[in-house]
Amino acid sequence: EVELTYSDNETDRQVNDIQNLISDGVNLLVVAAIDGEALNTVMDEAADAGIPVIAYDRLIKSDAVSYYISFDNYTVGTLQGQYVIDTLDIDNAGDKTYNIEFTAGDPADNNAGYFFNGAYETLKPYLDAGTLNVVSGQTDFDSVATPAWDTQTALERMQNILASYYADGTQLDVALCSNDSTALGVTQAIESDYAGDNTVLITGQDGDEANLANIVDGKQSMTVYKAVANEAVVTLDLAKAMLAGDTVDESLIEKSGWDFECAYDTESYETSEGNKCPSFLLVPTVVTKDNLQEALVDPGYYTMDDDGYLHPAN
Repeated sequence: EVELTYSDNETDRQVNDIQNLISDGVNLLVVAAIDGEALNTVMDEAADAGIPVIAYDRLIKSDAVSYYISFDNYTVGTLQGQYVIDTLDIDNAGDKTYNIEFTAGDPADNNAGYFFNGAYETLKPYLDAGTLNVVSGQTDFDSVATPAWDTQTALERMQNILASYYADGTQLDVALCSNDSTALGVTQAIESDYAGDNTVLITGQDGDEANLANIVDGKQSMTVYKAVANEAVVTLDLAKAMLAGDTVDESLIEKSGWDFECAYDTESYETSEGNKCPSFLLVPTVVTKDNLQEALVDPGYYTMDDDGYLHPAN
């Protein structure tokens, strides 16, 4: 039996929902945290009740969490960074330089730091060499973060950057955005407030319908897609193993016979300092205009209409 609640992106409501589930005496909690650092008290209540917890997609910073299921979030960022390197052929740039600005995600989302760090550290050698330049000077996570992944916030911040550092026609070559909702705002700002060449390389993540349309139209360059349906498959098999009292380790991957890549990781994530959280990490996919059919339509995730635009499959 499954009890399912939606908290409508309200942390207090999520705490109340979890408390109600604990009171109902559930045997296992699967929690997609709104704020991974705001659930400590209610997680302690779950631990006291002997209820194990799977953190779904976002890590919960509580040692009550038994397992974490997500995508390899650092790799999401490295894929974005490597796309920039490859597309601009930076390794063969010679004396040519490029200007880049970063837009990261929600500080309340544990994944956001991994996305940003993966991209930044991939590009750091080129930043250190001066091949890539951040004209605004905003390179630390706190400076480039976007609370709640909000499109309007990302738009307004990019408008300020463009007005302050690019109004004289200075070329912006890359807008490294951690996800699609922020990329949407950044794209709108570049379209409306940028005096230079609008062929800016813009990254994203998630495969949101509006962003896929922008990729078709040449406004956004790429997105990193995570097949969340596969995340649910892993969660179900893990939950069944836990409830059956089976040993959970990398053997679950072989036993389950998943037809997608997934790694069992015991080192990358911590719920508190020194407390490693065993994790099942799936592998994301780079999506560009050139592989929309292969990456998204052929597997059945999206349909494509006659104009080439994509829509989530029912």
